[in-house]
Amino acid sequence: MTRRLVAGVDSSTQSCKIVIRDAETGALVRSGSAKHPNGTEVHPTHWWTAYQEAAAAAGGLDDVEAIAVGGQQHGMVALDENGDVIRDALLWNDTRSAAAARDLITDLGALRGTDGAHAYAHEIGLVPVASFTATKVRWMRDTEPHNMTRVAAIALPHDWLMWQIIGAGGEPGAARDLTALATDRSDASGTAYFNPTTGQYDRELFELAAGPGTFDRITLPRVLTPNEAAGRTPWGAIVGPGAGDNAGAALGLGAAAGDIVLSVGTSGVVTAVSAQQVCDVTGNVAGFASATGDYLPLVCTINASRILDVACRMLSVDYDELARLALSAQPGAGGLVLVPYFEGERTPNRPDATGTLHGMTLENTTPANIARAAVEALLCSLADGVDALRSLGVDVQRLLLIGGGAQSVATRTIAPQVFGMPVTVPAAGEYVADGAARQAAWALLGGDTPPHWPLAGVQVFEGEPQPIIREQYAAVRDLA
Repeated sequence: MTRRLVAGVDSSTQSCKIVIRDAETGALVRSGSAKHPNGTEVHPTHWWTAYQEAAAAAGGLDDVEAIAVGGQQHGMVALDENGDVIRDALLWNDTRSAAAARDLITDLGALRGTDGAHAYAHEIGLVPVASFTATKVRWMRDTEPHNMTRVAAIALPHDWLMWQIIGAGGEPGAARDLTALATDRSDASGTAYFNPTTGQYDRELFELAAGPGTFDRITLPRVLTPNEAAGRTPWGAIVGPGAGDNAGAALGLGAAAGDIVLSVGTSGVVTAVSAQQVCDVTGNVAGFASATGDYLPLVCTINASRILDVACRMLSVDYDELARLALSAQPGAGGLVLVPYFEGERTPNRPDATGTLHGMTLENTTPANIARAAVEALLCSLADGVDALRSLGVDVQRLLLIGGGAQSVATRTIAPQVFGMPVTVPAAGEYVADGAARQAAWALLGGDTPPHWPLAGVQVFEGEPQPIIREQYAAVRDLA
């Protein structure tokens, strides 16, 4: 029997990765990748170039029957009436819109006659921070009014790339059809102007960001159901609705209620799958939607694997040596505590914060303790996220640790000491791309649920809880 192939695309902050898998079994057939440029604002054509390079590296896509895109969330792609990009896309990790986030909260509070953060949390399940699209739209309205007046459509990174893949977004000779822009519920839920419970964009919240009268003037991508086709590629493959990267990773892992996904990549993400929407007025937990029709309460930190990068640079070592040093030190690093807000922070919401190394003495400032403090800081920031989910009633039965930072033996070994429970580490993989591929298979094969693909190479790490680690971190993380 001829196997049917599907492709999953992970258009992340740092790169584009494509996996091609068997639609029914999930078996990996081939893959490819290409780099994205660095920075917190990027012209979207770089994503299209990287997609084409990754597709070529994967041996081409002509034999693929369905494809879907998992993309970095929140980025703002502003298009004019011709479908041209107006300015470089502001990415999720661009914090220049922090003041705009505060203005949105204040304005909604004035409109509702109540606390703006409470109003946002109760109405759409999240409170704006600089990462979210609405704040970037508000920033452009306030600081670049000449660009704002040109805006005819606003898309997210995955929306724009999917538009290109379908062929509606500006291939030579193709019509630039803004109405062909599409997204899914998971990615739309990270804009701060979409209600995941009603499945609709919120006119008032969008116009708080973009200005009065803009909801009827500016095209927003239509929101697709979890296995609805966005269209077809020029070669005839079905294009699935795609997803935000975190929803894509949860789908790729087959995460279910009780599972908490800890993703250690450019950002640190703590994600749960829930049948119920959450409401966190502090804004620490964002009530996103999942790629399967449920909810995806999520905590995100700006600083994650780059904490380890900084430690490697400070100590002039590679990752393996950093891990060896960290594991040679005692839990608590001799009282040395790193607060790792190197690029500001999203959770807690401190966009202007900096990193701080606390508790230094003549005795504890050793390479081993510095390495240990970096790993503990990374894990403590994620553990705070797990606590935030628990406080909202989210069930925590299993911790799944993924991402580049999860490949460190130090991260895996120290994690159970910090979290106080076993940690499950699947084999290294491209889980966002895998989730997109699984969604593409769902769109191709049909059915009420995605096809079952087994999770391979699972290891469980256990260790004696070490309360001193989190106690020390909690004592200094909020210091000015």
